[in-house]
Amino acid sequence: MTSTIPFPLREPAASDEPQAFQPNLNVRLICPDCRVSPPHIVEEFASGDLVCGDCGLVLGDRIIDTRSEWRTFANDEGDDPSRVGAAANPLLDGDQLETVISRRDGGSGTARDLNKTVGKANAMKGERNLVQTYKEIGAMCDSISLSKIVSDTAKQLYKRVEDEKLLRGKSSDAIIAACIFIACRQEKVGRTFREICALTRVPKKEIGRCYKTLQAKLQTNTTIMNSEDLMSRFCSNLQLPNFVQKAGIDLVKRAKEVGTLAGKSPISVAAACIYLVSYLYRIPKTTREIAHVAGVSEVTIKSAYKTLHAERTKLIDIDALRAKPNGEGLSFEDLASP
Repeated sequence: MTSTIPFPLREPAASDEPQAFQPNLNVRLICPDCRVSPPHIVEEFASGDLVCGDCGLVLGDRIIDTRSEWRTFANDEGDDPSRVGAAANPLLDGDQLETVISRRDGGSGTARDLNKTVGKANAMKGERNLVQTYKEIGAMCDSISLSKIVSDTAKQLYKRVEDEKLLRGKSSDAIIAACIFIACRQEKVGRTFREICALTRVPKKEIGRCYKTLQAKLQTNTTIMNSEDLMSRFCSNLQLPNFVQKAGIDLVKRAKEVGTLAGKSPISVAAACIYLVSYLYRIPKTTREIAHVAGVSEVTIKSAYKTLHAERTKLIDIDALRAKPNGEGLSFEDLASP
């Protein structure tokens, strides 16, 4: 495996196959008479000769003209100098140079039948399965508003898993869920196991097994999810303004520095900080609302909030918040009792 392949193996398998032929780029063609370096070689495509530009010595003949022909091969009017097809899809196997027959023939239906027949003959079963899986991954990513780069990364990872047969015996749904989860981590898009479980309807343990296997066998740039990554999305779903979100992020960072919520999961920390900050800015959100968005229980939020409330003076500089816009009249008295 070369380093250009996405998600290379951590321990590449030894291969006894001979390496493919590659041209020696250290060999240079120079004129044997003038021996000028660097050489001034001219390609005369009209005569098919390779000529030295300094002394005129013919170094080769019958060379092939590799330039564009600039002829039109289109059926319609207009210039179409292209003789190539559509761009190859790197996520599919094969040369992808199949013949495509138009479906339109004036209404007789013959072209449509020919199109179906050629399509069935050209499409391989494995490729059809890959295309169907890519459609599922794209639809799942779109349903939870994931960007195209996350979707493409998940597709690349799935193809690597299929090519290397890394998850033999695992269901396709579990593999898809693990690929989407790793793609989110790699692109620094915060998504929890619970969200991926709800999206793919695959048990959390099954996703975890596939995730650990891929982490052990493939080189991925996954990072640990932190509370700051979740804060913006949770606040947006709760329709909280930006200044509340910023105060919540500052509170999370301060709690990490002090070690107030050490050992708590990032989701619990983010939910508890949102609960405290929302009451501080007099835009209260109930534990039920936050629990529904964050995917944790109300008891977990209240337990983490109790710890934050006990050390509120150490974690929050109330005077600094009052000096900022939208911070007039802030007081710890507005906080809910734990």
